[in-house]
Amino acid sequence: MTPGVKHHFLLRGMADIAFRHGVAGKSVLDIGAWDGFYSFEAERRGAARVLSTDHFCWSGPGWGSKAGFDYAHASLLSRVESLDIDLPDLAPARIGRFDVVLFLGVLYHLADPYAGLETAAALTDDLLVIETVTAANFVPAPVTRFYPGGLDGDYTNFWAPNARCLKDMLRDLGFRQVEIVHNPHRHPLRARHFAFASKRGTPLRPKIWP
Repeated sequence: MTPGVKHHFLLRGMADIAFRHGVAGKSVLDIGAWDGFYSFEAERRGAARVLSTDHFCWSGPGWGSKAGFDYAHASLLSRVESLDIDLPDLAPARIGRFDVVLFLGVLYHLADPYAGLETAAALTDDLLVIETVTAANFVPAPVTRFYPGGLDGDYTNFWAPNARCLKDMLRDLGFRQVEIVHNPHRHPLRARHFAFASKRGTPLRPKIWP
């Protein structure tokens, strides 16, 4: 353990949600991995192969670096693979397809969220797991809120879809089953949701949170 922004109890709770459908024996792609917590957790939970990708935080214009990932990788004697690559450059022809794709805390950073989901969907063989800020969940129609200047002053935070919009976009991209659940560890002032989208029609457990 190293000092960080999020307490390890919070991270463990988030991981229990993200991996609620299991990753044992599966291939996992972690898009926007940064320090790699979910990548290493997938490995710990028995994933057969894990590929971590990032660019913005590792060598791009973000304020982070790959130092945390590399330190954890060495300390854990991990077999997790890593590739410094930007989201638009990810393609099945280049990195293949994966049983489970993690798209956690990425969507609201994209100027074109639908294109980002389309890229993630093309890399997903079965299950796509998304965690994102949401907004306007009281609106019954699928809508997305734009944040001029960036949500919470972060110029990279562009959009927040409502849960209906998130679900409809995933269905439009060919996922047969979509499960939307609240993130109980969300920011007190910001609604957040997890979305689990299955291409194979894998039975998804009923919602735990309202």
